Amino acid sequence: MTATSKASVEHEGYAHGRRDGLRLALAILATEEAKWAALLGESPSWRTNAIRQVRHKTLQVAQQRVQTALTRLTPRAAAAIDPELAAALEKAGL
Repeated sequence: MTATSKASVEHEGYAHGRRDGLRLALAILATEEAKWAALLGESPSWRTNAIRQVRHKTLQVAQQRVQTALTRLTPRAAAAIDPELAAALEKAGL
């Protein structure tokens, strides 16, 4: 194995690890977003409801940002979407 091919393999492993980390973050954000969505408007306090709405929206924005980062890190050479990525996105509800 040449030095350049070894570096390429290491880089791909690193990139794959980063994508896996972003998929995990996306799953965690989806879970938190679902938790806060269930609590929206449930409190008799308007202040608590307002805070919950802000948290819910913040989680939605964070999910979109992680999704954007994941899309940018996904190799463009693949003509079709990676089945693993598709499953993670479907699980997250995106």
